[in-house]
Amino acid sequence: MSASLKPDPTAIGQVSAPPFAVLPDPKTLFLKRAARLANYASVSPLRPYLEFVGGVVGAQHALAQAAPRAAPPDEATLARAASFSMPPLDRRAVALDDRLDAMLDQMFDAVAHVPKPDAAAEALISARSASRERRAAMINSVLDHSIPAEEFAEHVYVAAMLQVHFAHLASALDAERLKAVGDGVCPACGGPPVASLLVEWPSAHGNRFCACSLCSTLWNYVRIRCCSCGSTKGIGYQEIDQSPGTIKAETCDECRTYVKVMYQNKDGAIEPVADDIGSLALDMMMREGPYRRAAFNPFLIGY
Repeated sequence: MSASLKPDPTAIGQVSAPPFAVLPDPKTLFLKRAARLANYASVSPLRPYLEFVGGVVGAQHALAQAAPRAAPPDEATLARAASFSMPPLDRRAVALDDRLDAMLDQMFDAVAHVPKPDAAAEALISARSASRERRAAMINSVLDHSIPAEEFAEHVYVAAMLQVHFAHLASALDAERLKAVGDGVCPACGGPPVASLLVEWPSAHGNRFCACSLCSTLWNYVRIRCCSCGSTKGIGYQEIDQSPGTIKAETCDECRTYVKVMYQNKDGAIEPVADDIGSLALDMMMREGPYRRAAFNPFLIGY
């Protein structure tokens, strides 16, 4: 559990009143994610890949420490977003400027020495040498979830930078002003969930929160309800036989998709992005069935 999610001990004994949104702490977010990936790598047959992703997340942590504190949107932007039930951080308005271009270079430099497969090394060379126009196009592709299949690897590095950027932007928001903007949509940045979490905090006993795949904001979401389409009909749960029961695929018969639900109330070390990667075997099992994956994780592009 990150520093930003520590429960208030003075709230013990009070009626559970979960917050609608919990903002990310960029200073600790990626460090904890990397540690969780390291735990998975120590026992997983996917160790080389998990160690590579852990190295990228370590680079994200370094980039997050170096980035200046983000300024919140101005009052006019916040008011306009609220009036149209839109998230205050507009993904469509993001464009490659000098700051993002510099952040890309910093990310490329930080991951240069991370041990990686040959394909990932070649992708890094390609991304680093990309023209400004191609870099802008890659940013748009990541935010639109329209990444060309033949360029998955290059876009992973761009997505990693954008996760840092949006975590900083989200951290500057006022959580109490965030409102629901739609099913399967982050109220801070409009990103899709990577998974949902069942938590056990003094202010949230057994409540569920969706975790944004882009900015890592958590938002309160009704249980037994599709995180993709919002349906409460035909909701089911699937898991791998003899698993500890802490990660399941929540399926929806209405939209025929699934998003993982993670029981952080049973395992407090669960980190949604890391555990989504670490539970890839569940995705492989689900590929044999009728449900398609609705969650987004840049480190699982192609699955």
